[in-house]
Amino acid sequence: MRYPVAIEPGTDTEAFGVVVPDLPGCFSAGDTLDEALSNAEEAITAWIEAAIDAGQDIPQPSDIEALRKANKAWKAWIWALVKVDPAVLDDTLERVNISLPRRVLHRLDTQAKAAGETRSGFIARMALEH
Repeated sequence: MRYPVAIEPGTDTEAFGVVVPDLPGCFSAGDTLDEALSNAEEAITAWIEAAIDAGQDIPQPSDIEALRKANKAWKAWIWALVKVDPAVLDDTLERVNISLPRRVLHRLDTQAKAAGETRSGFIARMALEH
């Protein structure tokens, strides 16, 4: 999946600003165009993960031309497409096999039990929180 981004050109003293029109409130910046696009990818991923965690729908990407016409302020901006890893959108459960030292597994199980969670649930929550 690729989201269109509007990029406000930077100068010697100002960074490139990036807006993701399809994801309200999603924006980024960078000192170079490459940095701005890389930061935009991180911002899009974080926005989508937060929306999924909140149970919100993820908007589909729009057509660049439609977006350009919708906001005259973006007319002179640079447009690009930022690719989003489809795994970010996939909540399919998958069984995994991991190896841990017994002492680590014991500590993990103790913490999961104290939190009132299963081992898998505890690991998943910890991964999403950190």
